[in-house]
Amino acid sequence: MRPAPRHVIKALLTAATGLVAATGVLAQARPGGDWALGEYLAGECVTCHRLSAPAGAGIPSIIAWPDDQFVAVLKSYRLGDRDSPVMQTIAGRLSEDEMAALAAYFGSLAPRPANP
Repeated sequence: MRPAPRHVIKALLTAATGLVAATGVLAQARPGGDWALGEYLAGECVTCHRLSAPAGAGIPSIIAWPDDQFVAVLKSYRLGDRDSPVMQTIAGRLSEDEMAALAAYFGSLAPRPANP
């Protein structure tokens, strides 16, 4: 078997280097959360945080928040910086990806008017 010509080896090395570089960039990029996972997980949230809750109803609406704010609030509950045993328990068992997924889902929803 003959060795591959230099130009073929050079092309393969260039392609491999490009793939390695692209993989590193993709691994570092953190796109928004998984909307479908957020929709799935939201079932527990909407038990209390109704999608059509009027302002000032006691339990705040969590729809249409910026993703970073949504995640920051959940993390503050997880750390115990916010006082709510229920939310501390819920946030305490969510992974970073699940928090991002919930943020993506609730952030994509438009506010709904309260039912009369």
